[in-house]
Amino acid sequence: MKDKLTREEREVLRAFQKGELKSVKDSGAEKKQHAAYAKASLKKDHRLNIRISEQDLKAIQLKAMEEGLPYQTFIASVIHKVAHGRVVHHP
Repeated sequence: MKDKLTREEREVLRAFQKGELKSVKDSGAEKKQHAAYAKASLKKDHRLNIRISEQDLKAIQLKAMEEGLPYQTFIASVIHKVAHGRVVHHP
């Protein structure tokens, strides 16, 4: 499995590897606020039911397996990326 990093992720990794990143002290209030942001962004409170062909499902399951993810998590990830403009559809 080959991880694909965004340009920003590569820059952060490079800075980390060079020791350019510094730890910052968070106050308890700031830490709680950031935790609340993270929790809200990961909240999955809606259900979606769709019908797809068996061939498509098998292909999605295979891709999810290649990525090391459960297929439903993989599908949610793809939807998230499309919704936030990180995946561009090329017809």
